[in-house]
Amino acid sequence: MTPDVISANPAPAPFAIPVRIYYEDTDIAGVVYYANYLRYLERARSDWLRAEGIELDVVQRDLGAVFVVRRVEADYLQPALLGNLLTVTAEPIEVGASRMTILQRVLRREGERDTLLFTARVTAAFVAADLGGPVRMPRAMRDALKKALPPAITDPA
Repeated sequence: MTPDVISANPAPAPFAIPVRIYYEDTDIAGVVYYANYLRYLERARSDWLRAEGIELDVVQRDLGAVFVVRRVEADYLQPALLGNLLTVTAEPIEVGASRMTILQRVLRREGERDTLLFTARVTAAFVAADLGGPVRMPRAMRDALKKALPPAITDPA
């Protein structure tokens, strides 16, 4: 690859957390139970929001609103197993007035490469905490979330 083809501003790596697989996560064969992947995604999204300066308990208390998962499109590609150390990512791909869409992946490190085990596209809605329906995110919150969008999504050129 020649230098003129390499991007001067490569896309930042998605936010990621480590997750170790324990007995409690698996079935008798040592394979992660399918619903546990959703728990791992939730942890990564919550930690990503915290890293962006959005504390969910403060948002609920001060704004009377919460994020709820509205839709999940998931693909289970390979099993995670007892003892695996996984990486779970959260990468926003769309931020609107009262919802956001996050691309999430679960990977297992194998030697020098990562193996993709699971991928999901999660849509979260911002709603009144009493479940009264969608509400607009405050502009500062939306702006913070939009800053985390990959450059190709934020730059229309």
